[in-house]
This record gives sequence, structure tokens and C-alpha cells, in this order.
Amino acid sequence: GGNLPGGATDASWLGSTINGGWFMYQPNAGPRFSTGTVLDYGSIGLQVLGLSSLIASVNFITTVFNMRAKGMKLLRMPVFAWMTTVVAFLLLFSLPIIAVALFMVTFDRQLGTLFFDTFQGGDAILWQHLFWLFGHPEVYILILPAMGIVSETLPVFSRKPLFGYPAVVFAGAAIGFLGFGVWAHHMFSSGITPVAQAAFGLATMTIAVPTGIKIFNWLGTMWMGKIKFTTPMLFSLGFVALFVIGGLSGVTHSIVPADWQQTDTYYIVAHFHYVLFGGAIFGIFAGLYYWFPKLTGRMLSEKLGKLHFWLMFIGMNLTFGPMHWLGLQGMVRRTWKYPEEYNFGTWNMVVTVGAFVIATSILVFMWNWIVSKRRGVASGMDPWDARTIEWSIPNPTPEWNFGVNPVVNSLDDWWHRKYDEDEQGRPVRREDADETVALYHDQGVNPPAPIHLPTPSYFPFIAGASFLAIAYGVVYHTKGWGLPLLIFGAIVLLSSLIGWSLEPLEEEHEEVHA
Repeated sequence: GGNLPGGATDASWLGSTINGGWFMYQPNAGPRFSTGTVLDYGSIGLQVLGLSSLIASVNFITTVFNMRAKGMKLLRMPVFAWMTTVVAFLLLFSLPIIAVALFMVTFDRQLGTLFFDTFQGGDAILWQHLFWLFGHPEVYILILPAMGIVSETLPVFSRKPLFGYPAVVFAGAAIGFLGFGVWAHHMFSSGITPVAQAAFGLATMTIAVPTGIKIFNWLGTMWMGKIKFTTPMLFSLGFVALFVIGGLSGVTHSIVPADWQQTDTYYIVAHFHYVLFGGAIFGIFAGLYYWFPKLTGRMLSEKLGKLHFWLMFIGMNLTFGPMHWLGLQGMVRRTWKYPEEYNFGTWNMVVTVGAFVIATSILVFMWNWIVSKRRGVASGMDPWDARTIEWSIPNPTPEWNFGVNPVVNSLDDWWHRKYDEDEQGRPVRREDADETVALYHDQGVNPPAPIHLPTPSYFPFIAGASFLAIAYGVVYHTKGWGLPLLIFGAIVLLSSLIGWSLEPLEEEHEEVHA
């Protein structure tokens, strides 16, 4: 596999673990300072992974704009679907940037180019610009789906429609747009000009505005609502509280002199974990508890779910809260040992205890998932008395999805099929609501017309597997077997795509004539 820095060698023909950091800063992760194949695997593997995400983003965008239900205008879509669409556009525009950067890394490492070799006139800061042009939108790629989930769960368990639905949607789009204009706040200590520092500092402040709009709309949704503290609701509330803390610490990074002091300290670690753990992970767990019946037809245990939430909430704050003041006291990242006179030990012990509490909470969740999937309480048709049309079909979701193509007449269409409003605007359950639910259940289980599903195919798997041969061929092109392997992978890829394109779109079936 080649030599690593310090005279070590790759542990196996696959190499050792990637050793250039998740950011792969150049030229440290370039051929001069990181020999061997480890970072070749890393850069080419990221290319393949990025390609899969790029294809998925095009798939989502095409589906949203061309295959919505009849009557589902864009401003009638669930917020989760909206945030998924914004994320798809973020992927569409950000992934090509990191793809170009990774191509340059691969060319430097495999073909002898000098894009990032500062000894030969290359520019290491170019990598940072390209990386963070992708890397900062990536943060919103992670958080926006969680924001969409919370925007679905809060109205259901507050027994109110989402406050300011259009504002929440446009704020999500604004976050995605502004996310491309703040990348250099990751680079304030890299030597960029004072004018650039001022501009990106202001942009960093600006992006807090649409985020604040979302938070106030979520609070408005809960205000005067009949709140039910189910497990999905608790995780949603945890998301809002912890994300606010992470957002406030993030705004401090827009103050350039303060950012200089915070760079590479545990204050940064505290900030992004409050946003991406307290935010994204809590939001994802809210979605898992909320949509578990859609997957399995059963309910997760509420007792275990609430135990999971409180353990994770306490453990999260124990783990990442102290990192704020450890960082401000000068505790730097990526260092495994600190002098005793720095007095970091006590709070680091608290952090360690918090990490074990988080691990315990995950074990509780895993046990809950396994047991509930096998013998949990049957969910029935609409266990949460939800608002959106995915709850108008049986649980678990039938293979064919909707038995009858849905027609959407309003935002929260499923809710309006079950409820009317009295003179004061309060919801009143319709007398025929139970019959409506039963009718939709019967249509979902026994579709009135035959449904023809797409043909299953092995060609996509073969096409994906061919990239493995291509990647190894690129890494080992200087060896005798590398180039033939690359050519073989390319032939398999082309053949599988041609074979896939020639397949029928649907399984063969007899036409049914009335």
C-alpha cells in the first residue's frame, strides 16, 4: 500500500484509516506529506458518495416538481417535503464544488499536478475556499430536514396549524441561499483580507435572521395550543431549546476578533454539537418516533421513549455544555493530553460522564426499537390524529403507497377531512370522521383498480458496484493490474446502464377492460 509519514506502512492492502482529518487540508493531505493510499481511498470514496447524493437530489427535485398529488400546490406541501426540496438544491449546487476540489486532490496525488503544492507555486488556501464553499451548505443539508420534521410534529401535538407556514417555508429557502455566502467565516485565521473578514462577519449575522423566523414561528405554533407531551413532541422541544443555544454561540463567530480566539478550541466543538447533535439528531429522533407506525404498524413504547429523551437531553448538556468554558479557557482541539496545571481535568471528567449517559440513552432506544417492532402496540390507522396525507393510508405503508391517487384541497388536507371549525375558529371533529378514516383504510388495503409497480432490476446495483473497480483502477493505475481493472469497471458501468435503459418500465400485465 505504500509508506505513511514517520516510516509507518499501510496496515493492509486496503490501507489504514483516513489520517488527514475530515477536512483533508492541503498540502498536509497531499502527496508530499501524506504518502500511501489512505487519502486516495478517502478522496475517491467521497467522489462516489457525492455522486450518489447528486443523483438522489435530482431525483427528489424531479419528483417534487413533476409528481405531486393533484391539487397539491407548492404552498400546500408539507414543510418536511419543502425542506427536503431545499436540501436537494443545496446538494445540486454544492456537491460539484467539492467534486472539483477532490478531482484536483486526486490529480495531485496520482498524476503529479501541483494545484495545492505550495513548494511548487500551488495554493493551499484554494482548497479551503473550495472545501468550505461545500462544507458550510453541508451544515444546512444536515439541519434543514430536522427543521422540516419539527415543523410537522409541533402542529400535531400542539393541536394547532403551523403558525406562519409561508414564512417558515421561505425562511428555509433563505437559509439555503444565504448558506453559500458565509463559507469564509471558517477561514478568519487563514490570512484572508480584513475586507473579506468584515463581509463574511456581516453575512454570518444575516443568516441568523431566517433561523430566528423559524424559531419564533415554532413558538407561535405552541402558544395557546393544547400540547401533548408525547416522545416526538419532547424531542421536538429539545431540538428547539438546544438549537437556540447552538445558534447563539454560532453568532459569536461573526465577531472576527472573538473568532480568532475561539478557532480550534472546544468552544467550536460545543457550538456545532449543540446545532448538529442537539439540533439535527434530536429532530431525527422526533421523526423516528413520529413515523415509526408508518414503517412497522406498531408504536414505540412511550415510557422507554421518554426515558431515552431525558437521558439524551441530560447527557447532551453534560457532554457539550462544559466545552464552552473549556474552550474559552484555552483547551484546543485534536490534542490528547493537557498539562495538569491547566485545570481542565474536572470538567473533562464531567464531559466523559455525559458521553456515557448519551451512550446509555442510545441503548434504551435500540431496545425500544427491537422490542416494539416485534410486539409493540398496534398503531391503527391514524395514531397521532395527524394533519398530513401520509396518515390517510394504512400502517405500515402498503407496497403500492396510495391505493387511490390523492386529491389535495388545502394545506393539512387530512386534518380538514376530519375536522370543521366552529364560530370561534376552534376545531370540531366531523360526525363522519370515523367513516372517512375507515373508507381511506379500505381503499389503501384493497385498491379499487390494479396497481402496477416498477420492474425490479439488478442493473443499478451492477452499475454502482462497477465504481469500486474504477476506483481501485485509479488508485493503482501505476501497477500492472490497475489500468485493466479501470477499463473493466468502465465497460461494466456502460453495459449495465445500456441494459437498464432497455428494460420495460413496468412489469408485464394484462390490460383490464371494463
